[in-house]
Amino acid sequence: MEGVAPLLGQGPPRVIGLALVVVLIGLEYGWNRWRGRSSYDPGETAATLVIALGQRLIGALLAGAAVAPLSWVYGHRLWDLPVDQGWSLGLLFLGVECAYYWHHRAMHRFRWLWATHQVHHSATRFNLSCALRLGWGGPITGAVLFYLPLVWLGFHPAAVLGMLAASLFFQFFLHLAHAPGLGPLEWVLNTPRHHRVHHAANTACLDRNFGGMVIVFDRLFGTFAAAPAGEALRYGLAGVAGPSRHPFAVALAGWRDVAGRLWRARDWRDRLEAVAGRP
Repeated sequence: MEGVAPLLGQGPPRVIGLALVVVLIGLEYGWNRWRGRSSYDPGETAATLVIALGQRLIGALLAGAAVAPLSWVYGHRLWDLPVDQGWSLGLLFLGVECAYYWHHRAMHRFRWLWATHQVHHSATRFNLSCALRLGWGGPITGAVLFYLPLVWLGFHPAAVLGMLAASLFFQFFLHLAHAPGLGPLEWVLNTPRHHRVHHAANTACLDRNFGGMVIVFDRLFGTFAAAPAGEALRYGLAGVAGPSRHPFAVALAGWRDVAGRLWRARDWRDRLEAVAGRP
């Protein structure tokens, strides 16, 4: 996830994790080819890997922009909340999931955040590689603001980021091109079937299913949707025939749109609309 993912660790363990992800993508590609399914566009996937590399490099360079507010707020925390007890871990889990839900929903509501997040929705094929197609906005987008309340309450920043890391690991598998239904578990858990709807550009699917590991907040706040009956899901940016195979064009398209709107703005109302208006 843009802005926060760069804080989740660097070095050999992260490199090994990325290598494992690439292997899993290769296995899914081979499996779908063997089954005669066209779930991958090789050119699009190659572009995704370039985008992922750029996202990691930029995130590493700008990580301090998010670490600083986390450290400052923790220095002014209300309590010291433990992370070695069941009740506190459950509270942390729900807190991170709730913060992620509202952050993800905001990325679809405000053009400044969407400029980065739209990269994730630009792929026209839904598969595991989509999970790596993340924007280059980095911590400067303000993503960390959504998680500061948990730190202010007394959860250590490392605990918050660690729980978020677990959620992001889970979310990688939400991008499986083909996955079976999970029955009653789908009332609580976010699943590939739910997340497939989130990525779809069909009108009935827009701005739906924002959850991370669970789907309960979507059900609670009225943003849940099942796949429309009798309608094939289409992927990519809704109403935009934008690039999907050119990594630099994909990564910068949203920021070019914001910059263009600011350039054409005639007053402060137009400037506010350029960054805070709906995408």
